[in-house]
Amino acid sequence: MTQVLDVLASVCFVLACFFALVSAIGMFRFPDLLSRMHAGTKPQVVGLGLALLGLALSLRSIPVAVLLVFVAVFQGVTAPIASHMVGRASFRARQVRSDLLVVDDLSSALDVETEIRLWERLQSSGRRTALLVSHRPHVLELADQVIVLADGHVVDG
Repeated sequence: MTQVLDVLASVCFVLACFFALVSAIGMFRFPDLLSRMHAGTKPQVVGLGLALLGLALSLRSIPVAVLLVFVAVFQGVTAPIASHMVGRASFRARQVRSDLLVVDDLSSALDVETEIRLWERLQSSGRRTALLVSHRPHVLELADQVIVLADGHVVDG
């Protein structure tokens, strides 16, 4: 039984290293801040969970395992929240590549002056396809084509 647990712990550690490697590669290879944030949080949380599982299997202690569960839950809750807050701040500071965005009207939470600058920047950055999801009339006026959905079905478009 001890050998089986040691092998499972080793597999968990190797998988945790793999996820950390995937995260590092994504941080270097992805083109923009938002993609890099995704690469930095998702695989890291899974990798940490696997490392903690491997540690629990190798130590074989109930009190330590309970503590490791708390660490995993705390990491699983705080990493996405922190990533979301950094992404939102980056969007508001216009530090994201607007050519890679699908705009979901996050600008509605902006003050009027910042929102006007955001839409002017999006319009001046050249001809491209953008998907806008909005209920605001002045945003809909910017569109070449408007598709209306009701109950998950296209009503007008």
